[in-house]
Amino acid sequence: MKKRFIILIDFSEYSGNLIRYACDWGRQANVELLLVHQTIVLAPALTDKDSRQQIAQHTNDEALYELKTLAKALIPPTMQVSFSVSESHLEFTLSKLLEEPFDNLIFVGIKGTGLLKKIFLGSVALEVIDSTKNIIVAMPKGIATYSHKKIFVAVTEKYPLNLLALNKFFNFIASENTSITFFYLAKPKEKTKNIEKYLIDLTVLFAGRFNTNFAIYEGSTALADIRKVINNKIDEILIVQKGSRLLTDQLFRKFLINELVYEGQTPLIVLP
Repeated sequence: MKKRFIILIDFSEYSGNLIRYACDWGRQANVELLLVHQTIVLAPALTDKDSRQQIAQHTNDEALYELKTLAKALIPPTMQVSFSVSESHLEFTLSKLLEEPFDNLIFVGIKGTGLLKKIFLGSVALEVIDSTKNIIVAMPKGIATYSHKKIFVAVTEKYPLNLLALNKFFNFIASENTSITFFYLAKPKEKTKNIEKYLIDLTVLFAGRFNTNFAIYEGSTALADIRKVINNKIDEILIVQKGSRLLTDQLFRKFLINELVYEGQTPLIVLP
């Protein structure tokens, strides 16, 4: 099946690097690019249906022109790129696109100043993660060059990894010079025998394709220990499972998302 990157564009300062990163990755993974933009139609409350449709069409035409202009400036002519512009809700648009015969990754930018540190990724990224049954790539604004040298996969017991989705993601990754660490953040005095076995099984499962290892960060020093390993460098990728404690627990969420992803330069992959 063909591979495709669906890139959500809002024409903010984040859009340029989001496209650059996807292009850099896409050239290596041999994918098609699809730039998606949701327009906001501003029409008076009493506008009739025909007039509203005309306003919507004009708004969409302007956005499409801007989208193509951005693509022309940033995407090499050798890459296949298409466009989707609509006033329809993003959830509806994505559901239709995901019905098409592609293996997709959805790219969304992580925005943020101030309030972001309290609300995690921002409303659009959260909405896409919550409503979409697909792999999401959430990107901090400061990174524009793709690298896959070190991949860290967060593992939990309550929400086992979606191995089909993880394997699909790995199909977008070249095996050469790629190190994958499966890790678990343990609470103080937590028994970790079962999770250790699970981590070992995961390392064995993917050992034929990548250099694999595992780690357990235990007790009160867990966050400090993992900080020494994941260094906010552009050659790192962090993978988490949707619904896991790492996305819902306030302590871990604050650390992993804000410090590793937003304040650092670590792309975040969320498995469905």
